[in-house]
Amino acid sequence: MNTEKSIEILNSLVQINNDRIQGYETASKEADETDLKTLFSHFTETSLKCKADLATEVKRLGGTPIEGTTTSGKLFRVWMDIKSAMTGSDRKAIINSCEYGEEAALETYDEALNNAENLSAEQLMMINKQHAAIKANYQKVKELSNLMA
Repeated sequence: MNTEKSIEILNSLVQINNDRIQGYETASKEADETDLKTLFSHFTETSLKCKADLATEVKRLGGTPIEGTTTSGKLFRVWMDIKSAMTGSDRKAIINSCEYGEEAALETYDEALNNAENLSAEQLMMINKQHAAIKANYQKVKELSNLMA
């Protein structure tokens, strides 16, 4: 196991959770409906918990948890802001944006899990648990999207 590679993988997950936190805070502001605000608040809480656990592990390994977001995450939020302004906080547009963001998060977790040789058994267990939580969030967003189709 390569500690530097482990820190790099864990930090990629910290970063995608930073994207999710900022993305769902934006989505919550843009949404008019209470059910969406509640859902997005729940998703933000999931990401905050994931980020905290990952950051603790990065520190334990002697690394520094990354603070920022990915470029694609920044672009996702800008696109959501523009689209929301153009569509008047359209529920379907917001859900579609969130679906895109969740797919990006799942891809990042899949990449991390594909580098299992650089992760300890404990790290893999934590990442698998987080992957399952994010996948459940994705399924909720997908269900909402399908209902509006």
